[in-house]
Amino acid sequence: MSHVPPPFDPELAAALDLIKDVLSPGLAPDEIDAVRQGPGIQMLAELDLTLDGCFKVEDRTVPGPEGAPDISLLICRPTAQEFVGVAQPVLYHVHGGGMVLGNNRVGVDGPLAWAKELGAVVVSVEYRLAPENPYPAQIEDVYAGLVWTAAHAAEIGGDPERIVLAGASAGGGLSAALALLTRDRKGPRPLGQLLMCPMLDDRNETLSSHQMAGLGVWDRTANETGWGALLGDLRGGPDVPAYAAPARAEDLSGLPPAFLDVGSAETFRDEVVAYASRLWQAGGRAELHVWPGGFHGFDGFAPQAALSQAARAAQLTWLRRLLGD
Repeated sequence: MSHVPPPFDPELAAALDLIKDVLSPGLAPDEIDAVRQGPGIQMLAELDLTLDGCFKVEDRTVPGPEGAPDISLLICRPTAQEFVGVAQPVLYHVHGGGMVLGNNRVGVDGPLAWAKELGAVVVSVEYRLAPENPYPAQIEDVYAGLVWTAAHAAEIGGDPERIVLAGASAGGGLSAALALLTRDRKGPRPLGQLLMCPMLDDRNETLSSHQMAGLGVWDRTANETGWGALLGDLRGGPDVPAYAAPARAEDLSGLPPAFLDVGSAETFRDEVVAYASRLWQAGGRAELHVWPGGFHGFDGFAPQAALSQAARAAQLTWLRRLLGD
């Protein structure tokens, strides 16, 4: 079978060309520390998360999983008078970073932009990173944060009945896993799950993962590094739990409505399309977008590109429909 990759969108190809010297598609295990110390993460600390005063921003430490450290939640509440004192939707955000990178500021600009339009509260959860903290540290931290958010929604101006899970890449995979876990534990019931280019399958054997080897952002080498850090020797074997890799889930029934999107020119394309198909097959509600010529995370790297604008608009439109605005 041919492994010729689909072409990148021309605008996005130009953006990739600009970042190729600072961002390679592969990530080896011995490069994780250097990337963590790189300028990208540091720059996040300087972002204006208030969006010129539209949000009141707070870092809150809340209890983590039993026997584990506390976790940090970034809580951004809308300040406009029309939203004060009225229970607003909550966007519960899980950051990306391949399970090995990032903090609760990574990627939060997307949910903040939606929240500015919708009057929503954003809660972005910090979770322990692999390989120092292998599975299940990440999903248990994310679940603990959701439990706290649902229990304290009124305190932060949110509506516990209108919590939407949202994440990109590893955060999308963790959001999908969180929907499964909270269903099975009979925990808080999210209203929806917004999964952007989610990292769902540890097996790393789809055709798209082979097509995109050495290309774009986050190729199969990086994917092996991320999943290996999370799962160690379990990766790719028969005993990987669905709460680590949602593609392993046998039962996708009873889950909240899902929005999934992915680029046609990225590693995760085939696993995302397969997951959406299985949600439908289980009788679920799902909306799927495959953006032609999109590389992994393209809308974050090239927000001005026409394809990026279309992707962001589709995400917001789905949220509006879900929330009944």
